[in-house]
Amino acid sequence: MIESSQPPFCQADVSGSASVDLFGNQIIKDELLRDKFIEPPFFFLYSLSGSWRKRVNKWKKLGFKSELGRLDAKTKNGNYNRLIKNAGHKGHTHTNTSIFDPALAEVIYHWFCSPNGLILDPFAGGSVRGIVANYLGFKYTGIDIREDQVQSNRDQALNILPLNNQPQWYCGDSNEVLDIEFNQKFDLIFSCPPYADLEVYSDLPNDISNMPYNEFLLAYKSIIKKSANHLKVGGYACFVVGEVRNKKGDYIGFVPDTIEAMKEAGLKYYNECIYLNGLAGACLTAGRIMGISKKVKKVHQNVLVFRKV
Repeated sequence: MIESSQPPFCQADVSGSASVDLFGNQIIKDELLRDKFIEPPFFFLYSLSGSWRKRVNKWKKLGFKSELGRLDAKTKNGNYNRLIKNAGHKGHTHTNTSIFDPALAEVIYHWFCSPNGLILDPFAGGSVRGIVANYLGFKYTGIDIREDQVQSNRDQALNILPLNNQPQWYCGDSNEVLDIEFNQKFDLIFSCPPYADLEVYSDLPNDISNMPYNEFLLAYKSIIKKSANHLKVGGYACFVVGEVRNKKGDYIGFVPDTIEAMKEAGLKYYNECIYLNGLAGACLTAGRIMGISKKVKKVHQNVLVFRKV
């Protein structure tokens, strides 16, 4: 396993004293990038670094049980509990349970949301993004179509956060809930949508995870457009997404389709970050996969950021 610390030229002397760059030039810096930004604001988010793991462990002590309400998810080949077996997928921490990486949520909120800002999540899923948001002083509104998932999220939030500081979860189809005229515009849209039908979360008629891709894409674009209508001018939208293969083994283009959907909704493509997942499991299977199918093992997710102007 690669252990990472940021290279010397990425760090500044906290005291403000002069230091030397890789070329021997004197430089003066007044604070660590991490002191100001939590993580250095580079495109590469390395979830295996020591500092990242420390923050994940700190968040986990709050008692997240984000996998609750999701244990009956199944993949397109009918296998249940993939979310447990393949942790590390979809921006999840590399543990034995499928929990969205709270450190990733913390970084995105810190980088792209105003202090005490309002956050909208049209594909809420588990509890992490909502609890992290309100714990940090933001106000989170999430939407999920599954009643058991929403109830689980609410129960967890009541166990972790004060009664007067609860995230708000709506239960319903985002395509319908987003027709509501909310009292305020949101500062940030942050979500991790279903990766087409890679994991099927329910058999509900309007659950886009069980739709053929052409139908999925129509509903997906509609939800993105309606979400963007609730975003403030100058606000950001951030989706954590990853590529998906069809039954023939070819990529379907989910990442570029997400970018195009955001542009069609009137948002500008502003940033892209690469979130590196755990490598341990990948090392065990990469050689076999390459040998059989000539497919490289994917160990990252795309963190796409858009801006409303």
